[in-house]
Amino acid sequence: MFVCKLTVGLVALLLACSVRAEVEPVLSVGELLERANRGIVRGADEPTVIGDIAVDDGRNADPCTSTGCKWAKYSNGLVYVPYVIANHFSSRELQVIQRGLDSFASVSCIRFTPRSNERDYISIESQSGCYSYVGRRGYAQTVSLDRNGCIYHNTVQHELLHALGFNHEQTRSDRDNHIRVVWENIIDNMKYNFDKIATLNQGTSYDYNSVMQYHRTAFSKNGQPTMVPIPNSNVAIGTSTQMSQNDITRINKLYQCCK
Repeated sequence: MFVCKLTVGLVALLLACSVRAEVEPVLSVGELLERANRGIVRGADEPTVIGDIAVDDGRNADPCTSTGCKWAKYSNGLVYVPYVIANHFSSRELQVIQRGLDSFASVSCIRFTPRSNERDYISIESQSGCYSYVGRRGYAQTVSLDRNGCIYHNTVQHELLHALGFNHEQTRSDRDNHIRVVWENIIDNMKYNFDKIATLNQGTSYDYNSVMQYHRTAFSKNGQPTMVPIPNSNVAIGTSTQMSQNDITRINKLYQCCK
């Protein structure tokens, strides 16, 4: 009887914890990235980072229009992206990271594969905040997933999409047809996050639900919107918790997958 009561009590406790976990608000990828990267002062051994995009000194954020920025496609039609993961992640964190890596295989020809001896690869590490280079850079390139704020499915997908060659949705070349940027509400030294780039849009429409789209009040200095959808200002924006169908379509178009 005592064991039964104990078991019932334990089950009730686990259910209560489960319910609490489910009702906790899920932050969008933009909110998570902004929170994780807020106030970061990076060391001399880390790259220059614009928002969450790593750049080489003297270069602007690369929209992946340059020759050689894509990862190579093999004769079997698959694109293998070698990776290594630093040994400072916990088993739970590794599960989240692995789930993000594996999520590309079922929807595209991208295969993130443990590195053997390939020259070019991504190195997933817990550095200062969340960041990645845009596209294949050559040799080892860091994808930072800080253990303090970056280990979520959508942030992993977001940084991996950068590594594949994709930029933020709100920096699209046709952004002004879909988003009105409210410059006066943006923190002065954060306005560069809204600079438009000559992006490859792959013939796809602007996607308010892209995992690469930041939220409505991103980098706001007063809590007011920094981005307002047009013509319908009430459209939800930047609420994605994982890759959208448009994100997937763009991967397949850029890499000419058969999906």
